[in-house]
Amino acid sequence: MTIRVTWRRALVALLTLAAAGMLFAWSGIFNVAASSGHWAITDWFLHWTMRNSVRTHTLLEGVESPRDPSGLISAAGHFEQSCAVCHGAPGQKASPVTRSATPPAPDLTETVPTWTDAQLFWILKHGVKYTGMPAWPTLERKDEVRRMVGFIRLLPEMSVTEYRALVAHDGQGGLPTVPEARGLVACVGCHGADGRGRGQGDIPILGGQRADYLEASLVRYANLRRESGVMAAAAAPLDPDERRWLASYFAAMPGLGGGARPTSGAAAEIALRGRPSDQLPACVSCHDAGGRRPFPVIHGQRASYIAQRLRQWRGEETVVDARKPQDVMPVIARRIPEEMIDPLARWFAGE
Repeated sequence: MTIRVTWRRALVALLTLAAAGMLFAWSGIFNVAASSGHWAITDWFLHWTMRNSVRTHTLLEGVESPRDPSGLISAAGHFEQSCAVCHGAPGQKASPVTRSATPPAPDLTETVPTWTDAQLFWILKHGVKYTGMPAWPTLERKDEVRRMVGFIRLLPEMSVTEYRALVAHDGQGGLPTVPEARGLVACVGCHGADGRGRGQGDIPILGGQRADYLEASLVRYANLRRESGVMAAAAAPLDPDERRWLASYFAAMPGLGGGARPTSGAAAEIALRGRPSDQLPACVSCHDAGGRRPFPVIHGQRASYIAQRLRQWRGEETVVDARKPQDVMPVIARRIPEEMIDPLARWFAGE
């Protein structure tokens, strides 16, 4: 007996299959318990699909320079605070709780070598659905993602001693132990006990900064009104008393402040007088050496950090609404000639 296939019969078959699938989902027979795990074929299919997706979207996004090995301390600090609980770290096993997830977070010492730098960048930036792997808290901070790629690329060969040195587990004795200092250990891991950023180009000097500015920055980081995935994770757990105490603690340290600067030259012109013809105000009209409210002190700040922030503010967007307070610096940064960013940063650093 021959059954003739028609469009009507094909449609009825598809609708029947769809109805059966909906009935199966409605019945609740499918076990969604993490404790049940996946069938081997299900696990293979999901990972195969994920790898194909990452490969394709990495090519579509076309990431340039996906790895930056120069910011290992800030990347390691964020990894210690936000990632090690699931993935483990040198000398530290992943939490048994997260190992009970389906799927559990992979051992990065095994999986990192199987991905390219561009693919790792895409995964860290966008996360992976249905795995518990989150996207980076702010998609605008590609520089932070690049530094994390640089860090995890070294994980498979990193010793316990090297890891502990990066996250500053050792040498933290003598720190205040008052209740408000709960977040201090995490802070000094990157910023150092002296507030000078452990000599890292991507970490700012906090010593001597205005206390009210530091406190307000912690609030903005925690609420993602100031973009930084690293600082958002550090600031979010802090309560108001802790933020206030930490801000006062670092502000009381020596670091930022005045000092003689040249009064001639192109960098001095922009800093001291601006370029009215280009609608570029003088930097010191807001950022004077004493720290005029509500602006931060940048005299004595690390030149590499100032330059990075200016380039981050310039960004890739072509339209900025200058009426929004958070968009003032992007507008100003775009009016500074690219070739003047580094000299201007060095001028404020006093180099």
